Amino acid sequence: MTEKVSFEENMDKLEKIVQELEQGNIPLEKALSQFQKGIELSNELQNTLKNAENTLAKEMTDNDEEKQFEKPESDDK
Repeated sequence: MTEKVSFEENMDKLEKIVQELEQGNIPLEKALSQFQKGIELSNELQNTLKNAENTLAKEMTDNDEEKQFEKPESDDK
């Protein structure tokens, strides 16, 4: 069974990949591989954030049911 890597660990990995690519002194094949890993990590991080946003955008009713928060109407007219 594989351990789930934390958001922070994935963020650190992505930052290291970006730094390595920005330095530009790695072979093209490794740069392409790292770029692909970076894209995968970026997608995984975006999914994690989207799931967190969806979770935080819910509230519990008195009947222990989940419902979406309603966005307040804007006062700017």
